Amino acid sequence: MDDSTAYTWVPPEFNLTQSPSSVEPWPAFSDPLHPGNFARSAKWCPDGSVALVQCEHREFRILVPKGSEGGNGSTSNLTNEALVRTLPQSAPILDYAWYPTASPASPASFCFAASVREAPVKLLDASDGRLRASYPIVDHRERQIAPHSLAFNPSVTKLYCGFEDAIEVFDIGRPGEGTRLPTSPSKKSRDGLKGIISALAFSPPYESDLYAAGSLAAAPGNIVLFTETDGTVPVSFINGGPAAGVTQLHFNPMRPHILYAAFRRHRAIYSWDLRADVGAPLAVYSPPTKPGEETNQKRRFDVDIVGRFLGVGDQDGNVNIFDLSEPSEGESSVAPEPRLTWTAHEDAIGGVSFHPTRACLLSVSGSRHFHTREEEDSDSDSSSDDNLDDQDNEEERVVRSVRSVRRPAAPQTPVPLDSSMKLWDFRTTAAESD
Repeated sequence: MDDSTAYTWVPPEFNLTQSPSSVEPWPAFSDPLHPGNFARSAKWCPDGSVALVQCEHREFRILVPKGSEGGNGSTSNLTNEALVRTLPQSAPILDYAWYPTASPASPASFCFAASVREAPVKLLDASDGRLRASYPIVDHRERQIAPHSLAFNPSVTKLYCGFEDAIEVFDIGRPGEGTRLPTSPSKKSRDGLKGIISALAFSPPYESDLYAAGSLAAAPGNIVLFTETDGTVPVSFINGGPAAGVTQLHFNPMRPHILYAAFRRHRAIYSWDLRADVGAPLAVYSPPTKPGEETNQKRRFDVDIVGRFLGVGDQDGNVNIFDLSEPSEGESSVAPEPRLTWTAHEDAIGGVSFHPTRACLLSVSGSRHFHTREEEDSDSDSSSDDNLDDQDNEEERVVRSVRSVRRPAAPQTPVPLDSSMKLWDFRTTAAESD
């Protein structure tokens, strides 16, 4: 057999005729010291060996699927509890990004960048969480700035960090100060890209130096295309989306001229064809809506490795899969319906991530739910009044009422309804799952 054809990679095949099966539910966040902890988002390592999870309570978690190599040898005989490694941080996490060639098989590349509030950008070892390098961003008041978005360029030589009205570019091989690229000429100017740069994404081709940046400014034209050659001059402004802050940008892996964007307090994912008119979206992928107001929680969507499907969760616990292929004759491409929708969790889904080599999807859930103190006091007072004898006088009732009013209220702690992580299998037959 010819060596050139001995190893042929076959794209994963997704069976969307029925809901996928949950093949590997990881344990929920059951820390009694932090009952409000849950997973905000998750991203697979580029080789699919492990997944990196951003948690509400200042920590990362490394999830190692059974039977994969997680850097410490085979994990086929380990329990679910042993498949999770925790990397605590000193402050809330704003964003993170895998090193583009990260793999446990290559310890030198097995790392990721993390933005932690009021701290330099960190390059952390994914095996034990140790600090490899730091990249500080300092403002005019000598304060540490933590960027709201991170992205490695395709050649893996630079790290781009977005913050208010600027992007800081660092040479990965030389930790220290970076090069600041202002996205707007001045604070008072209306030109350029204003606001906090909340999303960054590079076009996949290595020969291209095009990247997209989005801001939290709730104004038209808050997505701009730049080039690495001159990151201060906008190439094009993208319009047609809602007047809301951008929370995520993503290029199609196989059609790099297609750009997707998610917006704050909006369920729909918008897409544009950069070869055509960028003043109007190419398609709007909107999950089914229910009555009620959208939350401020970010929800990460994802596109599979060959750019065929888009997955996104919603605040009702459902996962929606959209077909990104070209529409057939007579079909509408402006607002396509999801190919598959199923209930995955009992709480809002913070993010989904397609496995890079298998027909699997990782989903994480959890959101802040406050139980009002007034409801608890009302229930307590009503039960106390029911237990009073008919002979109790009005004075005793007044004393009890005063005591209940003066009782200090306990601080409210948000608790998620469902803080779980699940791996969904889309493969057709059971033999393929083995």
